[in-house]
Amino acid sequence: MGRQVAVNAQAAVEGAGVLSTRGLDKSFGSLVVAKGIEFALPQGVRYALIGPNGAGKTTLINLMTGMLRPDSGRIFLGGEEITSLKPEERVRRGLVRTFQINTLFPHLSALEAVTLAVCERRGHAGTWWRRLPDYREAVDEAHGILSSLLLAEDCYRLTRELAYGRQRLLEIALALATKPRVLLLDEPAAGVPKDESADLFEAISGLSRDLTVLFIEHDMNMVFRFASRIIVMVGGRILVEGSPDEIARNTEVRTVYLGKAGYG
Repeated sequence: MGRQVAVNAQAAVEGAGVLSTRGLDKSFGSLVVAKGIEFALPQGVRYALIGPNGAGKTTLINLMTGMLRPDSGRIFLGGEEITSLKPEERVRRGLVRTFQINTLFPHLSALEAVTLAVCERRGHAGTWWRRLPDYREAVDEAHGILSSLLLAEDCYRLTRELAYGRQRLLEIALALATKPRVLLLDEPAAGVPKDESADLFEAISGLSRDLTVLFIEHDMNMVFRFASRIIVMVGGRILVEGSPDEIARNTEVRTVYLGKAGYG
């Protein structure tokens, strides 16, 4: 009985948060890029992952999504360990990411691209040669996703014709078409003009609260405006996690990253 209670308690700890890691380590030779990474993301929270260049932020996302294998440690999505799963298997279970550089379909319209992603999730991508009206339910779902990101007016425009900020939103729309539980955004505003980045983050902040979002961002104005929690990484380790107010007041964070001006 005592052993079973201990096992159940351990399982509860491992399953805490919709996405969590335990003792995650990764090195390339003598270069340590992740050391003892442990955190748990609650459902629906908007997390920012910040830190100096080379802190290990993108490496951490690559580890969580299966692009890299950890040397040691474990990764959990909900109550299921996903450490050994391939990237596509993690996507099917609800863990999706975007990249710093767009990976889009330039010759498709926004609606066609998202409909194709919906059809892929539904197992219909192999019959994409049929006419678009034959997939009315998928089209309606795709249109709803685009509308939620304020892209409805761009539905019929070719991807290559969209402004870069709109293309970044379209990439998020493609991710949402997989119906993720956790969305990881690697610098979603990279290359986006300043006057468009606020609109992009407004759209992200308006996503369903059933969805957990973790984003990497270097613009601290955007981080402190839109994140409800912040994780600070330095040298492959988590330095501190807290609310924006707590991070803004943290002396060590100011020293290693934010500078004297601070935020908040």
